[in-house]
Amino acid sequence: MSGAAVIIGAGDATGGAIARAFAGEGYDACVVRRPRHLDQLEALAQGIRDTGGRAHAFGVDARDEDQMTALFDQVEAEIGPIEIMVFNIGANVNLPIEETSARVYRKVWEMAAFAGFLAGREAARKMIPRERGTVIFTGATASTRGGKGYAAFAGAKFALRALAQSMARELGPKNIHVAHALIDGAIDSPFIRELLPDVDALRAQDRLLDPEAIAAAYVSLHHQPRTAWTHELDLRPWAETW
Repeated sequence: MSGAAVIIGAGDATGGAIARAFAGEGYDACVVRRPRHLDQLEALAQGIRDTGGRAHAFGVDARDEDQMTALFDQVEAEIGPIEIMVFNIGANVNLPIEETSARVYRKVWEMAAFAGFLAGREAARKMIPRERGTVIFTGATASTRGGKGYAAFAGAKFALRALAQSMARELGPKNIHVAHALIDGAIDSPFIRELLPDVDALRAQDRLLDPEAIAAAYVSLHHQPRTAWTHELDLRPWAETW
């Protein structure tokens, strides 16, 4: 394969696994995270290159319109046509409503919703003239259900899901596949390993979402024939209640 896979929110778990998976398919993995995480991004990109893949690290604030426009222009000019764009920023925050400040609510919305709009719009601008491409937005349980303490997170994730639906209806007829993945459950990640004391037992029982399995599902979405495109895909461990 040739072309670029742009992964916005390429962190230590899911985002990194998605980047490695698309690099394994032959795409240039363009991993993107805020500039303060550039060292970790470079390590991720180098790890992909060490295994024979192609990868490039970009320190970009996804909430900044000028930076996002420049990112997509640079990838197209220097690396290749963007065939896949994955928006994977989480911004998970749990706070009682009376403790949720306007600053917190606005920041979560900017990270999980507004940045998704910028990423989706810029991807569309590149893909529409070629009439091909895949756009995947990572959702969460909060995308469909507002839980206790998740006013800010659920508001942002609901908005991201609505964006994905609108884009799918607009871009599907232009041969661009837009999908929304509902990730329902705890992901085996550094954050969860610090949060849960029994994480080893949960992993042994397959009760955690495996980032590599999530990535494999995303690759499968990209390869779907347009005669049977999935728009919304929900992924959860077998033991997760829903």
